[in-house]
Amino acid sequence: MITRRKFLTGTAAAASGASLLRGLTPAVAQTISPTATPPPGQPHGDYTPVVTPNNISLPWKIVDGVKVYHLIAGEVKHEFAPGLQAFCWGFNGRVHGPTIEAVEGDRVRIYVTNKLPAATSIHWHGIILPNGMDGVGGLTQPVIKPGETFKYEFTLRQYGTHMYHSHHDEMTQMALGLMGLFVIHPRKPSYRVDRDFAFLLSEWRIDTGTMRPNPNEMTDFNIFSLNARIFPGTEPIVAKLGDRVRIRLVNLSPMDHHPMHIHGHSFRVVETDGGQIPESAQQIESTVLVQVGSARTIEFVADNPGDWPLHCHMTHHTMNQMGDKFPNTIGVSAGKLDEKVRASLLPGYMTMGETGMADMGTMGMKVPHNSLPMVGGAGQFDYITMGGMFTVLKIRDGITSYEDPGWYHHPEGTVASLASADELRRNNIEIPAGQSPPETHHDHRHS
Repeated sequence: MITRRKFLTGTAAAASGASLLRGLTPAVAQTISPTATPPPGQPHGDYTPVVTPNNISLPWKIVDGVKVYHLIAGEVKHEFAPGLQAFCWGFNGRVHGPTIEAVEGDRVRIYVTNKLPAATSIHWHGIILPNGMDGVGGLTQPVIKPGETFKYEFTLRQYGTHMYHSHHDEMTQMALGLMGLFVIHPRKPSYRVDRDFAFLLSEWRIDTGTMRPNPNEMTDFNIFSLNARIFPGTEPIVAKLGDRVRIRLVNLSPMDHHPMHIHGHSFRVVETDGGQIPESAQQIESTVLVQVGSARTIEFVADNPGDWPLHCHMTHHTMNQMGDKFPNTIGVSAGKLDEKVRASLLPGYMTMGETGMADMGTMGMKVPHNSLPMVGGAGQFDYITMGGMFTVLKIRDGITSYEDPGWYHHPEGTVASLASADELRRNNIEIPAGQSPPETHHDHRHS
């Protein structure tokens, strides 16, 4: 006999199971119940193409209903910013490789040609696929030897922000740049965004004056990049006032997590590399931690016009290589040291860093060949004392294109400025007289 209690308990369990299934990520749900392959998704019709600043999306063609791509791994002479180049490894002449874009349900066929001096393989990170297509050299496939071309083919049963990278001697090959973004758009999105940006975060060791990243580095990285570019070589990202903006952040750094921060806005964290986050569980943040090997997607409405920084909040990740191993001279008084050194040893000698590193980029001093000062690029008002993993989100009202609109024109009275003596008196602000930082002669080895 079915009692009322048993009926309610069974109904609740069934409802709970159905709810759980609905809550699964698209990857798991569609793997459980695969459907027939739909027609290949088309840009602008089925999805808004993603923008990869300082990079492009990989071209594709359709052959017998399958999207066909071709990746060519090889050595690339890559520019991180004007003044700093390195011999890296990449795909199709780019570091990092072009972004692969497709649509949930697409059948994709990806040819990988190896023009490197070493064997390789390509792993499709976070993508649900047959084991033999997973791309782990020696485990799920033979390695791709120099000169060989391998074929990968699978149906995309999920959507989200993913990545591809070498999975053979990956410590070396990923440290040299062998990676890229893999964006899968939903087949039937519940909404569209106006601007969809994607960034691949990475870090490198390039010693000053050299042109080859050091793949053996484990802790002391000195280049921190967005899409393999560093400020002031990063492109700004542009949105119209009122645009709904999506930013995809993928971290394939060797060692470090990156807390990515946007000024002037809060955002929702809507997606991980595992899938969409239910709306009820989405957190509102202004900084999101993107861990090594993971992806986070954020969305917000660009409702606050201006030039807003987007950067990693690890302060040493917004610097460039010339800050490495720089002696600590904060609080040191050089006295007559400079003139004595110039007279007897180095004619151009100058003690630096007694009050910080903000002047490093503007002093006009020579740096080693193929190297950059620790910080900096020109700003609208002063020198911007940041480098590395830093770019600018430019939000404008009334623009007709997404080209760089230049610096923001601030409405009258909306820029912080020097306070006048009259203003200080009116507001009863007293400035203590005669106070200045004391001269110090600390031995920083024992401070």
